[in-house]
Amino acid sequence: MKAEIITIGSEIMLGQTLDTNSAYLGRRLASIGLEPTYQTSVGDNKKILSGVIKGALERSDVVITTGGLGPTVDDVTKEVVANVLKRELILNKHILSQIKARFQKRRLRMPKRGRHQAFLPEGATVLDNREGTAPGFIVEHNKAVLISLPGPPRELKPMFEDKVFPYLKKKFGTRVTKTRLLNVVGLTESAVDEKLGDISKREGNLEVGLIAHPTGVQIRITAGGPVGNEESINELISQAENGFRERLGDYIFGVDEETLEKVVGVLLSLRRKSIAVAESCTGGLISHRLTNVQGSSNYFLDCVVAYTNQAKIDILKVRRETLNRFGAVSARVAQEMAEGIRKISGATLGLAVTGIAGPGGATQKKPVGLVYLALVSDDTNLTEEHHFSGSRETVKLKASQAALDLVRKYLLKE
Repeated sequence: MKAEIITIGSEIMLGQTLDTNSAYLGRRLASIGLEPTYQTSVGDNKKILSGVIKGALERSDVVITTGGLGPTVDDVTKEVVANVLKRELILNKHILSQIKARFQKRRLRMPKRGRHQAFLPEGATVLDNREGTAPGFIVEHNKAVLISLPGPPRELKPMFEDKVFPYLKKKFGTRVTKTRLLNVVGLTESAVDEKLGDISKREGNLEVGLIAHPTGVQIRITAGGPVGNEESINELISQAENGFRERLGDYIFGVDEETLEKVVGVLLSLRRKSIAVAESCTGGLISHRLTNVQGSSNYFLDCVVAYTNQAKIDILKVRRETLNRFGAVSARVAQEMAEGIRKISGATLGLAVTGIAGPGGATQKKPVGLVYLALVSDDTNLTEEHHFSGSRETVKLKASQAALDLVRKYLLKE
């Protein structure tokens, strides 16, 4: 069965709003065997939108639109859908009362165009919006189904999970598709491909792909089959995963939505270790990531962003002679920063980073992207040199990932 996603809004076309709905909907549709074959973005133009919806209904079994259901003059989705399906827009009194009640609860006067949101195409199934005022709807047309959802993700996702997903699963869910992501750090996409070699070339019900990110690579393992065959599908995926783990070992740090900072947090807790971080070029990003994990107060003690040389001297007690001799961006300075933050905090581990994020500040010997990491403990003194590429933000992100991976690799050996 073929599915199609249409995201509506001139703000998307102009780059003012990032479309995250398509990725979310694509994953959820694929999980029940509905193959997303088209994803289209279109502005708030009735004529163009009408043509897009007509074409979608002709070639796809399920068409999902997002956006354009609000009360303003540029919200044209319902009007266009009604025209394409040759149906009247009918006032839904239940929806109107819900909208009025929502405004009354907030002690606000409902604007005149608020009433506009209560009009839906004739014969449509209403999808209540528990996070906003714009309802969604489902219309069955000939052999196709058209589903219109609000644009804001905080409204779209609950509506889809509560109403749309169960509806689609019941109507079209004769197949099931499962995907597992293996998260890899410390290798490029080409290096992962080379290490996997022939075992990544799968056929039949199993599909393998690589997804490159600034912080690493994901191996996507997807398998599908009829409903009721979930056990064999899971076994097929597990067999592939085991083969990949044999080839990549500890380069794989997590599965699916697991982040490196979460994995590091779990290891710190298991090893009963604490950590403190001294940052320069990353500006607090490593500490931010570590403290984004629930329960991080059990192992994260302190952080210092020592951006200037004087801050490194005054706060972290980096020796001036070290700075003069080796420069702020050096392995020796990173080491003394790590020792300083560990002494200040009393943490088991002291982690430090110093580097050149760019675009300025580089020299011939020390180019943009040069980063030094250090990790110290009672019995360990590790330093790493890295050369990253990309924008300032990308270099900072890659440096934070490498720093967290340095901690992970140390803890795995404990």
